[in-house]
Amino acid sequence: MDTNARADIAVVGLGVMGRNLALNFADHGFRVAVYDPFPEVLEKARETLRDLVVCESPEDMVKVLTKPARILIMIKAGKPVDDVIDSFAPILAPDDILIDGGNTFYRDTERRQEKLKAKGLKFVGLGVSGGEEGARFGPALMAGGDADALAAIEAPFSAIAAKAADGASCYAAHGPMGAGHFVKMVHNGIEYGLMQMLAECYLLLSGPAEQDHKEISDCFGVMNAGPAASYLAEISQKVMATIDPETGRPLVELIRDQAAHKGTGRWTVEAGLEYGIAVPSVAAGFLARALSGRERLTGSKRTLPLSTDATGNLPDLAIKAFPAAMLSVYVQGLELIAEAARDNGWDTDLSSVARGWRAGCIIRSAMLDPLSDACKEGDALASPFAEATLEDAEAALRAIVTTAALTATPTPALSSALSWLDGRRSACLGANFIQGQRDYFGAHTFERVDREGHFHHDWMGEN
Repeated sequence: MDTNARADIAVVGLGVMGRNLALNFADHGFRVAVYDPFPEVLEKARETLRDLVVCESPEDMVKVLTKPARILIMIKAGKPVDDVIDSFAPILAPDDILIDGGNTFYRDTERRQEKLKAKGLKFVGLGVSGGEEGARFGPALMAGGDADALAAIEAPFSAIAAKAADGASCYAAHGPMGAGHFVKMVHNGIEYGLMQMLAECYLLLSGPAEQDHKEISDCFGVMNAGPAASYLAEISQKVMATIDPETGRPLVELIRDQAAHKGTGRWTVEAGLEYGIAVPSVAAGFLARALSGRERLTGSKRTLPLSTDATGNLPDLAIKAFPAAMLSVYVQGLELIAEAARDNGWDTDLSSVARGWRAGCIIRSAMLDPLSDACKEGDALASPFAEATLEDAEAALRAIVTTAALTATPTPALSSALSWLDGRRSACLGANFIQGQRDYFGAHTFERVDREGHFHHDWMGEN
């Protein structure tokens, strides 16, 4: 290591994401110091990252950093992050900044912020989306932490972030404490919902519609050229078009029908329960993955009267319906962020959240531009943009969900998107009936529409 070198920023953890982010910083003119706690990874870095300042230890890294030190931690979430923090905290100076770029639960971020605040150090929770390619050439970045720390990291992180079509950086500061990691968590929850919706389109097209892999790929291609244009639609087209070189069969047909999941989808569902916000399409995406891991009764007899009369237009219905489903899960996620911000006192701007997702991240889509404007108007679902989207797509969403039911095709995410839209626009959801039941068996009381107060009725007495 050149002890005379000075570095603008440091990256700890040289896995795929850390390595590519370090190279991204270097591409943008920043002098980068790197370190990894695993000797074999560090040895490889010495051989392949010759333009970067490869450090032998945390102490060496701190010595070469300009002040305040800005150290990005790209280590697996959990105890390994605490271990890295503990190795750096004693050797940092007041106002130095540690930045956690992993998929960390936002409450863990807040715990670490409080711990380091007592030592005079700053801590930022940074959500990073875009995968390997995004890290290398421009991710979406979602930051949360102390205002001074956010100001100090803005220049380098804005520089390396993806740029939207209007040239704006997809780096955004979303407020104090765990706001950044919370926004990233919800981003991942929305991702679960969107992926499941696309999987359900695949099920309908390959099953009742009897389309082959090329026809389904073409359908996703048309979808990606319209209002639902998105990264996930784009890769869905490519997944369906891919042929296994060994067998000559569509590769998707050879993949085990069992989807893995990590913590962020579950965390989003749990946050919805904690804050009292319905995110049914996120829950459907997560629970569908859980169901895929269970034994299925594939040989059992189906007693429902099945129908294929309405399957001929399924490709057209999928293309027309998807914008409504997409809008539904986006707004579910944004409403959860809004409620968490109110509850925690964060100054999170929903329009900024949507703008930050326009490029670089997994859930990027053409819809996010107008949706970010709709967020400025208050209730995004009541905006002219949402009304126009639903006017064009809602009938198709109803038709495709109906067809799925008639053909016994499971569509939990598409169905939940439609039910959520109906619920958000319904004058009565039957909650009055439920309150009557609760009061009947548990004397839980109820409120009336014609007078103030809480009331209990003697349901077993005379009416």
